[in-house]
Amino acid sequence: MSLSEVSTSDDLATTRPRYAIVGAGARSYLYLRALTGEHAGDGELVGVCDPNPGRRERAARVAARAGVTIAGFGSEDFGRMLRETGAERVIVTTPDFTHADYIVAALEAGVDVVTEKPLTIDAESCRRIVAARRASGRQVRVAFNYRYAPPRTLVKQVLMSGIIGPVTAVDFEWRLDTHHGADYFRRWHRNRANSGGLLVHKATHHFDLINWWLGSTAQTVRARGRRAFYRPETADALGLANRGERCTGCAAFGDCKVKLDLTASRSLTALYADNECHDGYFRDRCVFSADIDIADTMQAQIAYENGIVANYLLTAYDAAEGYRVVFHGERGVLTLETVERPYLAEDGGLPSPPLQETSRVVVQPLFGKPYELAIPFGEGAHGGGDRVMLEQLFGAVGDDPFGRAADERSGAWSALVGIAANASIASGAEVSLADLAGDIPRPEAAGAPFGPAPAWRSFDLSAYPFLADATALEAPAR
Repeated sequence: MSLSEVSTSDDLATTRPRYAIVGAGARSYLYLRALTGEHAGDGELVGVCDPNPGRRERAARVAARAGVTIAGFGSEDFGRMLRETGAERVIVTTPDFTHADYIVAALEAGVDVVTEKPLTIDAESCRRIVAARRASGRQVRVAFNYRYAPPRTLVKQVLMSGIIGPVTAVDFEWRLDTHHGADYFRRWHRNRANSGGLLVHKATHHFDLINWWLGSTAQTVRARGRRAFYRPETADALGLANRGERCTGCAAFGDCKVKLDLTASRSLTALYADNECHDGYFRDRCVFSADIDIADTMQAQIAYENGIVANYLLTAYDAAEGYRVVFHGERGVLTLETVERPYLAEDGGLPSPPLQETSRVVVQPLFGKPYELAIPFGEGAHGGGDRVMLEQLFGAVGDDPFGRAADERSGAWSALVGIAANASIASGAEVSLADLAGDIPRPEAAGAPFGPAPAWRSFDLSAYPFLADATALEAPAR
């Protein structure tokens, strides 16, 4: 069921739902442009809330260019915005540490919530959100767009088919290059109190994928992490001795390959550089600052409640960007590998023209040759995931056999993996998620996570629709 199909009262059943956005930073524009553009017929955008007057005024101007008038409110007037605009649903795109307060306030006001990931950054806030959702009877959706990208949905389909049997172990490696990865170390994310670090802010996507793919939740986590690259010693070794607090005006700007030039992006200039005067927030702080307290190298061993074990690695300073995940099953192996960007330009910037993202999904049944699957085309950002997610959030869609819609339970159980990993790094001990979760219920799995058990002696290609256009991979000639 799509969010737009759920009415908050009988008299509103035939009208467009009224949406408000809290947080007018870069990510908010995914929803603002959808509700003033392609999905304007599915919902009415009526308000925006942000502590920075320049950013909320810019949001209003962008909406006005699409013929939509929205009211602007300061963060202290969030409740007043809900009352005066008659918003029935609020979209939360604020910094992570503020999510819980806005989500709970909206639920207590009788308003449904769509929130960006992560749901929140600590266990107590997870429990608070779940309790508020239960008490209010409203709905929470977490915008896990990664579930919706065609390669990752295809992996879910393959696992549900049972072709590799029950999964026993997972290897998951995610690599951020120094263009993307560095960005987390110059923004508010650089402090754990704001974001929970990358094990919460970024990896909540990855842990949600594993939970969703496996139809289970983590039981225990043991983790290690440190800041290996984004630190003063690295800058010194690179000859960046005269660096400043931020990229703008920095004496080392010309020699730094992980700098951010705000003036090179009209969007970043309009959103941040033009609005520094209101709140003093610098979007381009030095990534080698001693003030940073989050890790850039993280590894976790995760044991799942259904007996599966997973090895996870996240690095934020690679030469290339992408990920690789391998599912080891009782009857075969499934591998997904995506190269989002194979290299950066010599100056550390993005290659021009932009490089195309590529993905491979390979399934290899036990005692048989491997098959590379044909991946449906996905248009737009995040491998096509954003577009499909917006269609399910706002459009009228039917039942989803893959169960891609994520609620507060999915949001909590993915965030809790990262929260547990942070606790394990701090203590050096294995951490139990049940101790953190309390009475938070497990998410509902979509069907049987590993499908029927095929007979060992009767592997039938025609039983698996995704093999129809697959390419058999022959062994290379010797």
